[in-house]
Amino acid sequence: MHTRLPRVDLFPRSGCDKVEEGAADWLIWQLADSAFPTGSFAHSSGLEAAWQCGQVRNGSELIGFAEAALTQSAYSSLPFVLATYDQPDRFKELDHLNDAFLSTHVANRASRLQGRALISAIERIFPDRAKRSACLCSHYAPIFGALLRSFNIERETTCRLFFFLVTRSLISAAVRLGVIGPMEGQQIQSSLAPRVEDLIAKHQEISIDDIAQTAPILDICHGMHDRLYSRLFQT
Repeated sequence: MHTRLPRVDLFPRSGCDKVEEGAADWLIWQLADSAFPTGSFAHSSGLEAAWQCGQVRNGSELIGFAEAALTQSAYSSLPFVLATYDQPDRFKELDHLNDAFLSTHVANRASRLQGRALISAIERIFPDRAKRSACLCSHYAPIFGALLRSFNIERETTCRLFFFLVTRSLISAAVRLGVIGPMEGQQIQSSLAPRVEDLIAKHQEISIDDIAQTAPILDICHGMHDRLYSRLFQT
């Protein structure tokens, strides 16, 4: 029999649930800004290992890598984002499920680091919005879903922002690794937008029961990161 874990109000709602449209836009832009201090710049999502192993050598191969990473995010991370968005009272349960699902130690570590960095940033910037709990693993995807729900950001916009951050981080990592230049990076990011919209349209109702790893080579590259001779990124 399934035992419901106690509710964790990681991101309690404020007294006023309604967010003015203009204020919501400003909040979304702030969260999407690369200056928002979540530490994502320290992670390459396996791209650094793939680059050093010769799997990604140019812009064309980067597009293939990014498409695989986005599809994997749709199956491995988005279900956790949407589950905590729809049922924030299940946060603790879903956080621990995410911990069990991320069996690759590098990916697990990256998810925890980014999740904790996000909580830390919210605590300092919006002190009425977050509170820590020692019993949490603090994985990024469930925290992201709970956070956007607490801010009353629309569900579809939450999906779109999540994928934008995944894409932006990959392009930023590729530019810093020298795989592509900044102009080509912006071209690739723009070209990936239709793919992202297609993923959102197909996976908005994905269930937590559908979680899966769809890109095994990417997962292997991610797990190799600690074995690299030299590293620019943490993961």
